Amino acid sequence: IEYPVDVSYTSDERFKRWKYTSYNFTLAYFSSTYLVKSKERDNNGPTHTGLFNLYLDEFDEQWTTQIEGFDYVIINGGHWFYRPSVFYENHQIVGCHYCLIDNVKDLTKFYGFRKAFRTAFRAINGLENFKGVTFLRTFAPPHFENGLWNDGGNCVRTKPFRSKEIALDGDNLEFYMIQIEEFKRAQKEGRKKGKKYRLMDMTHASLLRPDGHPSRYGHWPNENVTLYNDCVHWCLPGPIDNWNDFLLQMLKMEGIRSHQERLISGGKRMRFK
Repeated sequence: IEYPVDVSYTSDERFKRWKYTSYNFTLAYFSSTYLVKSKERDNNGPTHTGLFNLYLDEFDEQWTTQIEGFDYVIINGGHWFYRPSVFYENHQIVGCHYCLIDNVKDLTKFYGFRKAFRTAFRAINGLENFKGVTFLRTFAPPHFENGLWNDGGNCVRTKPFRSKEIALDGDNLEFYMIQIEEFKRAQKEGRKKGKKYRLMDMTHASLLRPDGHPSRYGHWPNENVTLYNDCVHWCLPGPIDNWNDFLLQMLKMEGIRSHQERLISGGKRMRFK
């Protein structure tokens, strides 16, 4: 066990860095809810959750300018795209998702989701000095039942689903397939520039874990608050521990792969079981 040193370059809590000095290991967290440049244009909006401008062809430089020195980058995103948003490309409005603005076409959340990932991957592929490995952690499905988040939906299950009890469909399937398609596209383009991509596919595994959300217990017992049932965030033990187990195994495999490449490049060949 080691307590890290805060080496953040800013006081903004959305961008943190911690260094584990004994291991010479630095962990960084970059909060970029839409992966691309974005701005809140109305803190209320059609669903009272805000209305956002998404500049779908512009990099979010708050993270894209910071990652070149890292060995591993883990990228993910999803649920923020449910919020109403206005899409910009080439500095012009091209459409939106449920913005309810006159003469602005609703292109759906999936349009913004696809373009955002495409731009994020384009940013990574364009970094000349980035020699690390990019992991895509795939979409983690919510588990609302008997209604949406603002319409009485809840997640009261205390055990995982069996594999045949639930299937990936609807929005969950669409988000997942978009990520896979854009990942493969980025991987193909990145290979030409020596970039490395790995798929950390947690979607189906996470789908089976409705017991991992806090439901109505997403606050301290002594707090007198009224909250919607939270069936999106993963605040209970189990699923995220599994994510970490998967990630650790992938990092170990990456270490073996890197070792093999060094041996081959040095003119030595060995067989690994």
